[in-house]
Amino acid sequence: MKQFKTESKRILDLMINSIYTNKEIFLRELISNASDAIDKLKYISLTDTTVGSDFKINISIDKTARTLTIEDNGIGMTEEGLEKNLGTIAQSGTLAFKKENEGKTDGELIGQFGVGFYSAFMVADKIEVYTKAYGSEVAFKWESKGVEGYTVTQTEKDGFGTKIVLSLKADGEDYKYSDFLEEYKITSLVKQYSDYIRYPIKMMVTRSRVKEGSPQDKPEYESVREEETLNSMVPLWKKPKNQVTDENLKEFYKNEFHDFEAPLKSVYAKIEGAVTYDTLLFIPSRTPYDYYSKDYKKGLKLYCNGVMIMEKCEELLPDYFGFIKGIVDSSDLSLNISREILQQDRQVKAIANGIEKKISSELKKMIETDRETYEKMFEQFGLSIKFGAYAGFGAKKEELKDLLMFYSSRKEKLVTLADYVKGMDEEQKEIYYACGESYEKIAVLPQIEKAKDKGYEILYFKDGVDEFVAKILNEYDGKKFKAVTDADFSLDTADEKKELEEKTAELKDMLDFIKESLNGKVKEVRLSSKLKTHPVCLTAGGELSIEMEKVLNAMPNSDGKVSAEKILEINAEHKITEKLKTLFATDKETLKKYALVLYEQARLLEGLAIEDVTGFVTAMSEII
Repeated sequence: MKQFKTESKRILDLMINSIYTNKEIFLRELISNASDAIDKLKYISLTDTTVGSDFKINISIDKTARTLTIEDNGIGMTEEGLEKNLGTIAQSGTLAFKKENEGKTDGELIGQFGVGFYSAFMVADKIEVYTKAYGSEVAFKWESKGVEGYTVTQTEKDGFGTKIVLSLKADGEDYKYSDFLEEYKITSLVKQYSDYIRYPIKMMVTRSRVKEGSPQDKPEYESVREEETLNSMVPLWKKPKNQVTDENLKEFYKNEFHDFEAPLKSVYAKIEGAVTYDTLLFIPSRTPYDYYSKDYKKGLKLYCNGVMIMEKCEELLPDYFGFIKGIVDSSDLSLNISREILQQDRQVKAIANGIEKKISSELKKMIETDRETYEKMFEQFGLSIKFGAYAGFGAKKEELKDLLMFYSSRKEKLVTLADYVKGMDEEQKEIYYACGESYEKIAVLPQIEKAKDKGYEILYFKDGVDEFVAKILNEYDGKKFKAVTDADFSLDTADEKKELEEKTAELKDMLDFIKESLNGKVKEVRLSSKLKTHPVCLTAGGELSIEMEKVLNAMPNSDGKVSAEKILEINAEHKITEKLKTLFATDKETLKKYALVLYEQARLLEGLAIEDVTGFVTAMSEII
């Protein structure tokens, strides 16, 4: 008996012992896996004439033995393939996704983390898998009763492919598992979830028909057993657009991409031009658990005349639209084209350009006609679009700038840059923003308090890439981006500026003394009019902001030595200024302690660590 890996064992235990409301999803998952296996062999058949063309999926019921069997004549698995595919559940991030998704429904867990095969344990207390890989002479049997482990042994099997035998659980008060031994139940589930599978799903069914020779006025009926194809087999993208409903698209997506949730958006298009192709594109409802990891592989399924050439053609999607799932089918591609040549194929590049434009236009249309859905999409995948706008020194910034959204202090929700500019006051010449770890922390930054009081709208940048995007864009609709935390940010009138200059001149010696006492920690100490209730704040004097310093120093290969030019600003209207003025005249040593405490306080407000903990605690204690 071999043991599942620890993480896999925990997930399997969760699936078997939790109460799932949609247990029937297992059949869709197993049929989809069978279809994928046939797809792989059908691709080989393009260049190997020894492979037959009678591809199919068989379902059989044995009520006496309480078994349900799903069999395909696809590519099959080697012993190594069995170990890889069935010995480990959701190979990366399993512990993390379990913790992050506690409380989700069964379908969400199955669909998001690719543990479809193991959904069968929701209805079966034993699973046997008989498989022979194409080109192999040896067959193997994988058997498991759940979390205790599994066995892999050599066995006999006619032909290549995979047969899965489920021994169903006994009926209980909470669920009647024997329903899955009823022909009508299996037929309806196949029609509901797997009607668009491109290979016939066959099953022996009992049908009632009129006996031959029986009188027409009083016909007699008899039951006959015959093999029946349960699915339509017409790929959805091959049907006329007027015959495809939203519900069809949702069910197709869930079946094809093993997702329990319906997509946020479906796009069905037939493109004719230099390259003709059909495409189905989908925006998932949520981010895959590994989307921002190196394990995630983007790409669309690429077909030629209904034959899958590549399961994930990365060349069809730019990285920033990597979250899009879908299918492309073109008759203009060569069936026997190699995957290496395919990557350089000009027709594929033409399709990729067309798909990129289609996605962009659909997203822009969503902003105008279905803002709520677009906001949901951006909350899940907006970070990817932001990275796209910044990547390559802003090579795609013009194409993506209208898709960007940021949180607004005024509207308290995500807004586009076009929304922000439209709502600007006439006298406002710049787009104001502030950075921080979260919307809540940005909202209480000392620097934005006065600006908000004056009614200005401020964009909150909480993602590390946000300010880099603003820098690379530089402006939107002629309005430059301006951080309210910059040293030169001011909303003062001419009279207010003059008054501040006079106070600064009066206290110049004190400010210089405070700067010197901080021993190079700041570039300058100045009086400020941008603060309201807070005594001090830190602002950046150069192109590198304090938030950018934090982002760059947090990167894996950083040595932590990136440093923004910091300016300590003291609230000219706060009573602390009078205290400092008195100390400068009477007790300069104590003033040094005040300077250190105020500086470290300003760092804390900016989300920076205290530089000199011992000195700070000592100075604070002595002041108290």
